[in-house]
Amino acid sequence: MRTEDDQWGITESVGVTALGVASGRAMETHRDDGLVHDPFAEAFVYAAADEIRLPARPEDVDELAADTQDAAAAGWREQSAYVGVRSRFFDEFLTAAVADGVRQVVLLAAGLDTRAQRLAWPEGTVVFEVDQTGVLDFKDEVLAEQEATDAGGGARRVEVRVDLRHDWPAAVRAAGFDPSRPTAWIAEGLLPYLPAQAEVDLFDRIGELSAPGSRIAVEHFGDAVADLWREDDSALASLSRRFGVDIRELFFADDRPDAARRLDALGWTVTGSSAVELAEAYGRPLDPSLGELHAAVRLLEARH
Repeated sequence: MRTEDDQWGITESVGVTALGVASGRAMETHRDDGLVHDPFAEAFVYAAADEIRLPARPEDVDELAADTQDAAAAGWREQSAYVGVRSRFFDEFLTAAVADGVRQVVLLAAGLDTRAQRLAWPEGTVVFEVDQTGVLDFKDEVLAEQEATDAGGGARRVEVRVDLRHDWPAAVRAAGFDPSRPTAWIAEGLLPYLPAQAEVDLFDRIGELSAPGSRIAVEHFGDAVADLWREDDSALASLSRRFGVDIRELFFADDRPDAARRLDALGWTVTGSSAVELAEAYGRPLDPSLGELHAAVRLLEARH
């Protein structure tokens, strides 16, 4: 069960979800029609395989299903498609931001995100990766083995080891963040893991740190979290068995303001699409069996 100040490594609690997302990116990378190419995702998955066995290639799914006698394991293919859609949305958001001259990027709860390494960055870009120490330590170890610790292109990668429920603005400032410069912020796979008040505080602090011309992209479930993770959800049960953690217990399902309305009230101009709409636009419709979940997810972009 989550607590207000819990901590974790990559194979426990919320950390395992970062591995799950890396699994999805790895599988997408091995598809001919994959929506994202991440040459490092597979290495993360295999580095943790002694503790948590997840697929990194499409053929791994059948092997896992046979070994575990878990028919629901096939759902990994559908879930990886959603990871591809989400990753593509945030990739395009960042690519557009730097094309417009933004040179400061903050990845909130960066997890095993490798955009610093795999995207083309203009000279002078700084990519701040904010997350807990245990997660970033694992990430650095694997990237070092892949000889990929530095950012790509003309970017500089800066890790900020801090919990987003703590005073993270002070930590990013101490790491060199400049609030007078326009910033591109990402909140991907983050909000359900924060208590409601921490989510409110997060948007308030982002607003205070954002110069004119800043923008933010957000994956938002809202109050649907409590309804989506039902007791009889076989896909969720399969995920929980694979991770060794009850996924339902990782979320804070307390009531919270709608993210779009909150950003609007703080002076941002907000647009957004559902995950289902984006999947259709990308030519990778999501499986109808997961439609209820994905229809509830909105991917928002806001400009300051």
